[in-house]
Amino acid sequence: MGSLERSKRKVQLWKKAIVHFGLCFVMGFFTGFAPGGKASIFSSRVVASNKSHSVQMLPQQVASVPHASNVNRSMIAESPVPTPSSSKESEPAKFLEKEAEAEPKLLPRRLAIIVTPISTEDPYQGVFLRRLANTIKLVPPPLLWIVVEGQSDSDEVSEILRKTGIMYRHLVIKENFTDPEAELDHQRNVALRHIEQHRLSGIVHFAGLSNVYDLGFFDELRQIEVFGTWPVALLSANKNKVTIEGPVCDSSQVIGWHLKKMNNETDKRPPIHISSFGFNSSILWDPERWGRPSSVQQTSQVRTSHQSNLNPALKS
Repeated sequence: MGSLERSKRKVQLWKKAIVHFGLCFVMGFFTGFAPGGKASIFSSRVVASNKSHSVQMLPQQVASVPHASNVNRSMIAESPVPTPSSSKESEPAKFLEKEAEAEPKLLPRRLAIIVTPISTEDPYQGVFLRRLANTIKLVPPPLLWIVVEGQSDSDEVSEILRKTGIMYRHLVIKENFTDPEAELDHQRNVALRHIEQHRLSGIVHFAGLSNVYDLGFFDELRQIEVFGTWPVALLSANKNKVTIEGPVCDSSQVIGWHLKKMNNETDKRPPIHISSFGFNSSILWDPERWGRPSSVQQTSQVRTSHQSNLNPALKS
């Protein structure tokens, strides 16, 4: 009897434990699907009200604590805070403004187009080309150097131009000439056709390999509007004399040319040196702008001291 009663009690204890566990599981399961209580609603309203209150108080906080790290920067922009200006800080600003007003406005420089023909018969062309390149290298940009040479097996000219650091265009002609002067004239015309075809805008000047320049000359060259000319001094290597050529001007017009020698002799038919003038390149590719006929196919020639057969657009 004692053993049966004990076994019944154990069974009853297990049944109670199972029923109790089942009730707790069911209550917990349905509690998870139940909506939040009133306390959670009230707490969310309190948070929302606190947030709106903090946003409204931000401008006051910015005004009272301008260096606060947790302040919204967009609100700082909306509420400017007056800052006292010191006279010490304003003095440098006024000085810079006066200095900026005193500085003249810099105008852009015109492109200087330097044309240099090279004769194949010149044995010292490499030496003269390096000397001229050293001068042109010192000229402020923009500058374009057009070098024209006859066809040759040597790459000396190309190597020299690549090492100069100057913006250049190297043109090579295929024609053969027995007369060095005729070859140089043809090379100049090739350069003029290149300028005309590519519509290069600038001031053109013919620079011979033997020319010597002052750097201020290129500043004056860029001041030319249409056509400009200047005196040229010619120094003979084997003769102890200097020949000076120059234009005869009436106000801003060139009405003639004269040649004056050191012994005060004058020449009635003075030649015009090819390096004694410069002109606006638009004369070549935009003749109508300067009141010239649009057809540039005419083959009129201008003779200079070098018998130069130049482009007809250069006729004055």
